Amino acid sequence: MSEQNTIPEEIKDRDIFDKIMSLPVLRLFEKPYRKYKDVLLYLFFGVLTTLINLVVFWLMGTKLSINIHISNSVAWVVAVLFAYVTNRTWVFKQHAHGSSAIIKEIISFAAGRLFTFGVEEAMLFLFVDLLDFNKNVIKIIAQVAVVVLNYVISKLFVFKKDKEK
Repeated sequence: MSEQNTIPEEIKDRDIFDKIMSLPVLRLFEKPYRKYKDVLLYLFFGVLTTLINLVVFWLMGTKLSINIHISNSVAWVVAVLFAYVTNRTWVFKQHAHGSSAIIKEIISFAAGRLFTFGVEEAMLFLFVDLLDFNKNVIKIIAQVAVVVLNYVISKLFVFKKDKEK
């Protein structure tokens, strides 16, 4: 019975995405996946984060008729919480250990997201409030800019590899 519970070390350390990519039908893509894993996972979770942000924004703004900036703020908070958990857990493997390091990591993550939130708010103000563009179109365009900026900030400042800290 203990033989059934013995898992080789190389498999035990693999996450769910590694296991999915090792399926026979996906083995063709395994090498590029391993090479660009952090970018691919960031894009995957970035798309999910963006969808969460857009759905909350749309529900609050369109269905509940809540002000665009309040809707955007609530959507941002929900999306940032989701993004922190997924980035810390699956995207950037070198994350903080110990309470003070984790607090610093959370503050750095939130500061980066606050910066890009400001970029997004500025885009909404300029293109929707001042120039009267469609709010949903501008929101989608702003989200693309935010995803790129957030990756750069997370990679270079928040979840740096230990040797870079």
